[in-house]
Amino acid sequence: MSTALRIAHGAFGRVALLDMDWSLVRHAHPHCHVLLKVEGADTQFVVGDKVYPLTNETAVLVNGWQPHSYVHDPDRPRTVILALYVEPEWLMAFRPGWAASGAPGFFVHPSGGVSPRIRGLTMNLAADMMARPEARTAHESLLSDLMIAVIERFTPWRSFPASIREMNARSGDWRIRRVAASMRAETRRGAGLDTFAREAGLSRAHFFRLFESSIGVPPKVYLNVVRMEQAVDAVLNQSASVRNISNQLGFAEPAHFTRFFRNHAGVSPREFRNVSRLAS
Repeated sequence: MSTALRIAHGAFGRVALLDMDWSLVRHAHPHCHVLLKVEGADTQFVVGDKVYPLTNETAVLVNGWQPHSYVHDPDRPRTVILALYVEPEWLMAFRPGWAASGAPGFFVHPSGGVSPRIRGLTMNLAADMMARPEARTAHESLLSDLMIAVIERFTPWRSFPASIREMNARSGDWRIRRVAASMRAETRRGAGLDTFAREAGLSRAHFFRLFESSIGVPPKVYLNVVRMEQAVDAVLNQSASVRNISNQLGFAEPAHFTRFFRNHAGVSPREFRNVSRLAS
């Protein structure tokens, strides 16, 4: 079973130090997502429909809303992974064009060679999170240096201001944007995909095709992303029990909620909360 060693969260998003031996379902994030190996066995992630290695020399780079999964090989030892989920608004403080980090195409390729600087910053951040889980300001400073190094190495960042001006024109069908907003407002699991297709005024098949072409993921994956982000926010910021959070989000049983959370985050909501509180 995977273990959360440390979790830091703030305006920057989330940073999780995970000791992984548990597969993750196909999912996505609304963040710029960077996966860096710290120690243990080399491993791999599926991004889109291709497999990419995660080693001391290679990082895995996932664009916002890009489907990906982790399939653990039970014959391999565990891998300690530094997983970054970085908010576009936080990156804008460094360069306005870095708001593009939440859009498709931010990372040109899902894999890239790790420079000595990126490797060193990765190890420094992981070590400091372990030694001083409460040192949030220091962790954010290290994360800043690490993300600047990652962006400068793996993205065409000099072209981002032009792409930002074009983002609204490329943002997809207005009916899908409206339905996506409804999905984000839907805090329980009551509304089915047929309901959203009717809201868009489209047949189910046309709705599925248009949604994926506009957003980048199927509507079911999008709904799961929204529910997972709501779950993470509740687990981190509410004092309610896991059972009550499960009820808030419309799961029939707390065990269903725990399984959903573990399949997306690698660990249970209770462990996620307990480890995150070490940084309080």
